[in-house]
Amino acid sequence: MKFMSIYRPNTTQLSEDQKIYSLEELKNLGLSEYKVRVLVSEGSLKKLTRSYYENTYYSGEESDFFYVRAYAPKGIVCLLSAAVYYNLTTYIPDAVDIAIPRKARLSSVPSWPRFNIHYYTDERYQLGSTIVEDGKNSFRIYDIEKTVVDIVFYREKIGISETKEILVTYLARKDRKLNRLLEYSRTLKCEKTMRTYLEVLI
Repeated sequence: MKFMSIYRPNTTQLSEDQKIYSLEELKNLGLSEYKVRVLVSEGSLKKLTRSYYENTYYSGEESDFFYVRAYAPKGIVCLLSAAVYYNLTTYIPDAVDIAIPRKARLSSVPSWPRFNIHYYTDERYQLGSTIVEDGKNSFRIYDIEKTVVDIVFYREKIGISETKEILVTYLARKDRKLNRLLEYSRTLKCEKTMRTYLEVLI
Protein backbone atom coordinates (compact mmCIF):
# COMPACT_ATOMS: atom_id res chain seq x y z
CA MET A 1 0.00 0.00 0.00
CA LYS A 2 1.45 3.39 -1.00
CA PHE A 3 1.07 6.54 1.06
CA MET A 4 1.11 9.95 -0.56
CA SER A 5 3.89 12.07 0.89
CA ILE A 6 3.05 15.59 2.01
CA TYR A 7 5.01 18.14 0.01
CA ARG A 8 6.78 20.75 2.06
CA PRO A 9 8.83 23.45 0.37
CA ASN A 10 12.54 23.64 1.10
CA THR A 11 12.75 26.01 4.05
CA THR A 12 16.01 24.81 5.58
CA GLN A 13 17.37 28.37 5.80
CA LEU A 14 14.33 29.58 7.76
CA SER A 15 14.06 29.07 11.50
CA GLU A 16 10.78 27.79 12.92
CA ASP A 17 11.54 30.03 15.92
CA GLN A 18 11.44 33.33 13.99
CA LYS A 19 8.10 34.82 12.97
CA ILE A 20 9.11 37.89 10.97
CA TYR A 21 12.06 38.29 8.61
CA SER A 22 13.34 41.44 6.97
CA LEU A 23 14.58 41.19 3.40
CA GLU A 24 18.05 42.02 4.70
CA GLU A 25 17.90 39.09 7.15
CA LEU A 26 16.82 36.75 4.36
CA LYS A 27 19.71 37.92 2.18
CA ASN A 28 22.10 37.33 5.09
CA LEU A 29 20.88 33.73 5.10
CA GLY A 30 22.09 33.44 1.53
CA LEU A 31 18.69 33.85 -0.11
CA SER A 32 18.58 35.91 -3.30
CA GLU A 33 15.56 38.06 -4.11
CA TYR A 34 14.59 35.45 -6.69
CA LYS A 35 14.67 32.69 -4.06
CA VAL A 36 12.61 34.86 -1.72
CA ARG A 37 9.99 35.24 -4.44
CA VAL A 38 10.01 31.45 -4.92
CA LEU A 39 9.44 30.92 -1.17
CA VAL A 40 6.55 33.39 -1.34
CA SER A 41 4.99 31.55 -4.29
CA GLU A 42 5.45 28.22 -2.45
CA GLY A 43 3.74 29.63 0.62
CA SER A 44 6.76 29.37 2.91
CA LEU A 45 6.90 33.15 3.24
CA LYS A 46 4.08 35.67 3.20
CA LYS A 47 4.97 39.16 2.01
CA LEU A 48 3.78 41.74 4.53
CA THR A 49 5.41 44.93 3.25
CA ARG A 50 8.09 45.89 0.78
CA SER A 51 10.84 44.81 3.18
CA TYR A 52 9.27 42.32 5.61
CA TYR A 53 7.96 38.77 5.39
CA GLU A 54 6.10 36.38 7.68
CA ASN A 55 7.48 32.87 8.11
CA THR A 56 4.43 30.63 7.67
CA TYR A 57 6.22 27.67 9.27
CA TYR A 58 6.84 29.53 12.53
CA SER A 59 6.01 27.14 15.37
CA GLY A 60 6.62 29.29 18.45
CA GLU A 61 4.29 31.27 20.66
CA GLU A 62 2.28 33.86 18.77
CA SER A 63 2.26 37.57 19.59
CA ASP A 64 0.76 40.51 17.69
CA PHE A 65 3.75 42.53 18.90
CA PHE A 66 6.04 40.66 16.49
CA TYR A 67 4.31 42.38 13.56
CA VAL A 68 5.14 45.88 14.79
CA ARG A 69 8.60 46.04 13.26
CA ALA A 70 7.24 44.94 9.88
CA TYR A 71 4.55 47.60 9.58
CA ALA A 72 6.02 50.28 11.84
CA PRO A 73 9.84 49.91 11.95
CA LYS A 74 10.04 52.87 14.35
CA GLY A 75 7.04 51.71 16.36
CA ILE A 76 7.15 51.18 20.12
CA VAL A 77 4.43 49.26 21.98
CA CYS A 78 2.81 51.70 24.41
CA LEU A 79 -0.16 52.62 26.60
CA LEU A 80 -2.74 49.87 27.24
CA SER A 81 -0.91 47.27 25.14
CA ALA A 82 2.23 47.82 27.20
CA ALA A 83 0.15 47.75 30.39
CA VAL A 84 -1.23 44.35 29.37
CA TYR A 85 2.30 43.09 28.69
CA TYR A 86 3.34 44.09 32.24
CA ASN A 87 0.17 42.56 33.75
CA LEU A 88 -0.99 45.94 35.04
CA THR A 89 -4.57 45.72 33.79
CA THR A 90 -7.38 43.29 33.19
CA TYR A 91 -8.56 45.36 30.22
CA ILE A 92 -7.98 43.69 26.84
CA PRO A 93 -7.48 46.23 24.03
CA ASP A 94 -8.85 45.39 20.58
CA ALA A 95 -5.74 46.73 18.83
CA VAL A 96 -2.02 47.13 19.49
CA ASP A 97 -1.09 50.61 20.75
CA ILE A 98 2.01 51.83 18.92
CA ALA A 99 3.93 55.07 19.39
CA ILE A 100 5.81 56.60 16.46
CA PRO A 101 7.53 59.98 16.07
CA ARG A 102 5.16 62.83 15.31
CA LYS A 103 6.58 63.41 11.82
CA ALA A 104 6.73 59.70 10.90
CA ARG A 105 4.23 58.04 8.59
CA LEU A 106 3.39 54.42 7.89
CA SER A 107 3.46 53.25 4.29
CA SER A 108 0.86 50.56 4.99
CA VAL A 109 -1.32 49.46 7.90
CA PRO A 110 -2.58 45.87 8.15
CA SER A 111 -6.20 44.91 8.57
CA TRP A 112 -4.88 42.41 11.10
CA PRO A 113 -3.48 42.77 13.64
CA ARG A 114 -5.16 46.10 14.20
CA PHE A 115 -2.93 49.00 15.24
CA ASN A 116 -3.76 52.17 17.16
CA ILE A 117 -1.13 54.68 16.10
CA HIS A 118 -0.11 57.40 18.56
CA TYR A 119 2.11 60.27 17.42
CA TYR A 120 4.58 61.24 20.16
CA THR A 121 6.83 64.27 20.46
CA ASP A 122 10.54 63.43 20.18
CA GLU A 123 11.07 63.64 23.95
CA ARG A 124 8.10 61.42 24.80
CA TYR A 125 8.94 58.99 22.01
CA GLN A 126 12.58 58.48 22.99
CA LEU A 127 12.20 58.27 26.78
CA GLY A 128 12.02 54.83 28.39
CA SER A 129 12.22 52.69 25.25
CA THR A 130 13.53 49.15 25.63
CA ILE A 131 13.80 46.03 23.47
CA VAL A 132 12.24 42.71 24.42
CA GLU A 133 13.94 39.62 22.99
CA ASP A 134 11.60 36.64 22.73
CA GLY A 135 13.68 33.82 21.27
CA LYS A 136 14.57 34.97 17.76
CA ASN A 137 11.79 37.55 17.81
CA SER A 138 11.92 41.05 19.22
CA PHE A 139 9.86 44.19 19.65
CA ARG A 140 10.31 47.63 21.18
CA ILE A 141 8.22 48.60 24.19
CA TYR A 142 8.33 51.29 26.86
CA ASP A 143 9.55 50.20 30.27
CA ILE A 144 6.97 49.81 33.02
CA GLU A 145 7.49 53.24 34.62
CA LYS A 146 7.26 55.06 31.28
CA THR A 147 4.10 53.08 30.52
CA VAL A 148 2.49 54.18 33.79
CA VAL A 149 3.47 57.81 33.24
CA ASP A 150 2.00 57.79 29.72
CA ILE A 151 -1.20 56.21 31.04
CA VAL A 152 -1.55 58.97 33.64
CA PHE A 153 -0.76 61.68 31.08
CA TYR A 154 -3.42 60.34 28.69
CA ARG A 155 -5.82 59.32 31.48
CA GLU A 156 -8.85 61.06 29.95
CA LYS A 157 -8.35 59.16 26.69
CA ILE A 158 -7.52 55.88 28.45
CA GLY A 159 -10.25 56.10 31.08
CA ILE A 160 -10.06 57.08 34.74
CA SER A 161 -11.02 53.62 36.07
CA GLU A 162 -8.42 51.92 33.84
CA THR A 163 -5.80 54.43 34.94
CA LYS A 164 -6.53 53.80 38.61
CA GLU A 165 -6.36 50.02 38.17
CA ILE A 166 -2.99 50.31 36.42
CA LEU A 167 -1.57 52.58 39.13
CA VAL A 168 -2.84 50.41 41.99
CA THR A 169 -1.41 47.28 40.38
CA TYR A 170 1.91 48.97 39.69
CA LEU A 171 2.22 50.27 43.26
CA ALA A 172 1.63 46.75 44.60
CA ARG A 173 4.66 45.43 42.73
CA LYS A 174 7.84 44.78 44.70
CA ASP A 175 9.98 45.83 41.73
CA ARG A 176 8.41 49.28 41.38
CA LYS A 177 10.84 52.19 40.98
CA LEU A 178 9.11 55.29 42.29
CA ASN A 179 12.16 57.52 41.77
CA ARG A 180 12.19 56.64 38.07
CA LEU A 181 8.42 57.10 37.90
CA LEU A 182 8.70 60.62 39.31
CA GLU A 183 11.71 61.42 37.15
CA TYR A 184 9.78 60.47 34.01
CA SER A 185 6.75 62.42 35.27
CA ARG A 186 8.90 65.49 35.79
CA THR A 187 10.44 65.24 32.33
CA LEU A 188 7.05 64.76 30.68
CA LYS A 189 5.38 67.53 32.68
CA CYS A 190 2.83 65.55 34.67
CA GLU A 191 4.60 65.33 38.02
CA LYS A 192 1.89 67.26 39.89
CA THR A 193 -0.83 64.90 38.66
CA MET A 194 1.29 61.85 39.42
CA ARG A 195 2.04 63.01 42.98
CA THR A 196 -1.66 63.64 43.55
CA TYR A 197 -2.45 60.05 42.52
CA LEU A 198 0.38 58.69 44.67
CA GLU A 199 -0.74 60.64 47.78
CA VAL A 200 -4.21 59.11 47.47
CA LEU A 201 -3.15 55.55 46.66
CA ILE A 202 -0.08 54.99 48.85
